Amino acid sequence: MTMLASSPRRTANPKRAPSMINDLRGNSSIPASSRLRSVLPKLSDSERRVALWMLDNSDSAIRQSMSAIAQATDVSDTTVLRMCRTAGFEGFTDLKLALAQEPRTVQAEISTEPQTSDLQAATRLFRAIGQALTDTLGVLNEKTLAEAIDLMAGARHILVGGVGGSGIVAQAFYQRCIRLGLRCDAPVDSQLQIMHAALTGPGDLVVAISYSGITSDPVLVLQEAKSRGASTLCITGNSSSPLARLADVVLVSVSHEQGSEPMAAQIAQMTLVDALYSVFAARNTERVQLTEERMVKAILPKSI
Repeated sequence: MTMLASSPRRTANPKRAPSMINDLRGNSSIPASSRLRSVLPKLSDSERRVALWMLDNSDSAIRQSMSAIAQATDVSDTTVLRMCRTAGFEGFTDLKLALAQEPRTVQAEISTEPQTSDLQAATRLFRAIGQALTDTLGVLNEKTLAEAIDLMAGARHILVGGVGGSGIVAQAFYQRCIRLGLRCDAPVDSQLQIMHAALTGPGDLVVAISYSGITSDPVLVLQEAKSRGASTLCITGNSSSPLARLADVVLVSVSHEQGSEPMAAQIAQMTLVDALYSVFAARNTERVQLTEERMVKAILPKSI
């Protein structure tokens, strides 16, 4: 790989504004619990405590006053109201009405009962994955999805980066792009990802994947890409993260899991990648079919 001489970092184009997928205000078609879970990463500690209490006690929450919930979570009334508005509701009453109208089958998906068997542990994971997929679909915006597809279709070259569990998703994104006949690269090494980003420019697309949105390497990849004039796309669980603020288009995956390697979140990210693949293929049926045929013919001799 040819290395470029170091040059002063150029600032990103200030006119380019990120397209956020989870502008939820006024969208009553999204279940209230999904909206709450989607904003958990961007809430303050006190606001998150209120949101989690309302998610875990939704039946009780719709009968409680704002002051009662504030007292139960040891916060001020203002914190409860701020959380409601951050989640896209007009106020506390609007959130309570949305929770009351939500089907109870949705609210019952996340089980907090203790594990009593191996099968129950597996069942809880399946439910968490199902909930993550439901919530991710709930905040998926058609306009943002179309913008992401347009970026892919118009790119002369795509660079994909991610580390850890998100690195697995990045490799899946890379394989989908190849099957679509798109020029794509996805180095596994994080330093190589940044080096490749330094070689991008206008007409290229750089994709960064990070559930937290605060991992340094993907952020550095997008910073470098924007300084070179490349278009940027990210898949993250935090639409207010440093990574999301650098991206022209943001796709949000939602998960209610705790821990350093949320499995349901990774499945939700994978599903977003597959959604991009499916929509792109539907838009370009003949091209994709021709690409698939060429690939099948190439690997057919390897079949036993």
